[in-house]
Amino acid sequence: MMRKLSLAIKWVFDRIVALIGMLFISPFMLVIFIIHKIKMPDGSFFFWQVRIGQYGKPFKICKIRTMENIGEEVYVTTSLDPRVTPFGRWLRDKKIDALSELFNVFVGQMSLVGPRPDVPGYADTLQGGERVILLMKPGLTGPASLKYRHEEELLSRQEDPVKYNDEVIYPDKVKINMEYYRNWSLLLDLKILFMTFFSH
Repeated sequence: MMRKLSLAIKWVFDRIVALIGMLFISPFMLVIFIIHKIKMPDGSFFFWQVRIGQYGKPFKICKIRTMENIGEEVYVTTSLDPRVTPFGRWLRDKKIDALSELFNVFVGQMSLVGPRPDVPGYADTLQGGERVILLMKPGLTGPASLKYRHEEELLSRQEDPVKYNDEVIYPDKVKINMEYYRNWSLLLDLKILFMTFFSH
């Protein structure tokens, strides 16, 4: 009963914070939009990509486009990826490209805190007990996001970034997210949000 009440509070908290957040950052986003159109005129401002959500249901995540409009799906990106524009690199470094995901939170596809949503071929292929991760809504941030907040830099130092992601980083993220599921609480979410805003 207590967990159901906490989840209900989380549901309301997510939407209130997402709405306030979207209203608060709207002037800033307008400035980013104008600069984006100047620096990256060829292509759209937003980038929509299919991700795996709660219960394995696909949804389209909303991000600010940071790459050249090359018309191909990008799943693993390093800090040296030439497809990322200089302005896009700045947006990624400051995590500004993810601010538009507040829309996904507001409409109920994501939560403020949870496992980061994966592209098809990862979370939707989990087996056995690992599938408990799919019981949670994906989040803007989470414990694995904190540990791998410099993931692109880490991948750029690998000879085979995709292999390193699939064999080292992703399995570790699964373990972290399973631990988060087992120990979830509103207090833990607030702690993760605090660490996200104040970590460097």
